[in-house]
Amino acid sequence: MNVARSFNNWRKYRQTVSELGRMSSRELFDLGIERADIRSVARAAIAR
Repeated sequence: MNVARSFNNWRKYRQTVSELGRMSSRELFDLGIERADIRSVARAAIAR
């Protein structure tokens, strides 16, 4: 994997964690995500 792709994946991961972290527990529940799962959801987002 090249440096640019790694950097873009890192940015996407951080952005996903940040956006989900700003959501209320109710909003996360509506999406079917628990607060403890935010990092694993973000990791799955960069795998797509």
